[in-house]
Amino acid sequence: MTDSVSSNTLPFVAVVPARLASTRLPEKPLADIAGKPMVVRVAERARLAGAQQVLIATDAPSVLDAARAHGFEALLTRADHPSGTDRLAEVATHYGWSDDTIVVNVQGDEPLIDPALVRGVAAHLAANPDCAIATAAHPISDPAEVFSPNVVKAVLDKRGVALYFSRAPIPWLRDAYQPHWSNSAPSLAAMPAPPADSVFRHIGLYAYRARFLRTYPTLEQAPLEHHEMLEQLRAMWHGERIAVLVTHEAPAPGVDTPADLERIRSLFRSET
Repeated sequence: MTDSVSSNTLPFVAVVPARLASTRLPEKPLADIAGKPMVVRVAERARLAGAQQVLIATDAPSVLDAARAHGFEALLTRADHPSGTDRLAEVATHYGWSDDTIVVNVQGDEPLIDPALVRGVAAHLAANPDCAIATAAHPISDPAEVFSPNVVKAVLDKRGVALYFSRAPIPWLRDAYQPHWSNSAPSLAAMPAPPADSVFRHIGLYAYRARFLRTYPTLEQAPLEHHEMLEQLRAMWHGERIAVLVTHEAPAPGVDTPADLERIRSLFRSET
């Protein structure tokens, strides 16, 4: 696993939202991984990234107690937040962070998140003062991923600012895809791989300016957000810009199912 990342002169805050309810993996934030709850393992990765402050935001007293027992600051938030971004907005308001404070949302089910990527997204936002949000993406070449609605794709402009995010195969590479596309379904077996660095998979890691976080809950839901089920489209629909850090390394997978959890546990056991 990645060692600690130098903090140097980049100040940022890392927040780990941890909602206790999970349909596929009950009480997921508290799942034990080599003697520590998963949410604590995630917070440790955020600390290695060099965040000035790392805190866990949760809707459950049991998660609050677990975080504090392992030396992490934690805040009990409302239970009715529709998204992790709304939960972060409550945290930003509670702490009264200045408008330009950079807040990184580190998902609570990614105990293998690379600290360098966490810090990289924070640094990318700092380097793009005209953007309210920064996130990350990596190139993909497997046609099955390109055409999967479970893989979110990002299209960027010349500066690396997001033009759009979609579950659809974007950009549409006409000359490569069209010969293998029928009116009924694509022939994925015959579909060629897209050219290098032409299709990017979005990585669900975000850095926000605190100003935007406090504004987010007041924004009207966008039709595009509703259709695609992608909350970042709300920000774009309202004119906010999202800077995208391109990395050529796919991040380690998170934990969604009991099988995922066992795989992560095995990895931690192999390192002890």
